[in-house]
Amino acid sequence: MSVTPVAAAHPSARPAPAFRGRIGRDARSGHYAVPRRYRLYLAAADPDCLRIAVIHSLLGLDTACPVTFLPAVPDCPDGGHSALRPLYDASAHRYTGPALAPVLSDDWSGRIVSSHGPDIARDLARRFGGGRPTLYPCGAESQIEAVERMCAQGVEAAAQRAGAADAEEGERAAALEALLATLGVLESGLGAHQYLIDDQITAADVELWVALVQLDTVHRYHLDADAVHRIADHPALWAYARRLAAHPAFGAHLDLDAVARRHHARCQGLEAAGAAVQILDWAAHASDGADTRPQADRP
Repeated sequence: MSVTPVAAAHPSARPAPAFRGRIGRDARSGHYAVPRRYRLYLAAADPDCLRIAVIHSLLGLDTACPVTFLPAVPDCPDGGHSALRPLYDASAHRYTGPALAPVLSDDWSGRIVSSHGPDIARDLARRFGGGRPTLYPCGAESQIEAVERMCAQGVEAAAQRAGAADAEEGERAAALEALLATLGVLESGLGAHQYLIDDQITAADVELWVALVQLDTVHRYHLDADAVHRIADHPALWAYARRLAAHPAFGAHLDLDAVARRHHARCQGLEAAGAAVQILDWAAHASDGADTRPQADRP
């Protein structure tokens, strides 16, 4: 499937990260790839963390870069994780913001390298990915970025607006049409291809799969039943989501109970009739992943 880059008028919906260091090619960069030097802190119910967890498993980095999994619902009043507070305090003088996941930390210094999900994912693939699946193929970067923008704006942000209780009816209707238009573009491409780019799993597939998980397990709770039926009426797209859910690197990280607890802890909107119209039985399609899930170290 060929993805046309989305216009720059659609910025990323992700918040600005507190830390944005990068892993370089060699020692001159300061942070460079050394097995077991770095550690990931992830709460897999969070979409950014889920993307990284899937990429980490696709690359087989359990030994090279261990993971500590955090509770689904942050335990601090500001929405942060108390387990991450020492890292944040060590990494920024008088840091006052929430200690959020994802985090890539440097065990040599005890400080945070990055809390920016897309950068972390790219650095894992590019600096630790030798001999492993090519998740960011050469020449496909613009296509992957286009998919990221489509998912952030055309799927996730549009679904949020379509279900916003405080929005005008016309605004909700326009957002739903924007969402359906995006799904239609993706449906058209996936009707003839197994994956989004080059008929192999890439970071674009991880991005879209997580957006579809969020659409069915979070956003539909605030949509009416007719809207959910229209969203479900994209057979190639949801067959693709089922197929990826059955892949151990994807399904092993799909904790539906954690997603539900995180959603109910954060959500202040009204539940609508779409809550009763599940699109996929994710638990039935997901691999149990018992032999492939990284060990969930607890801080």
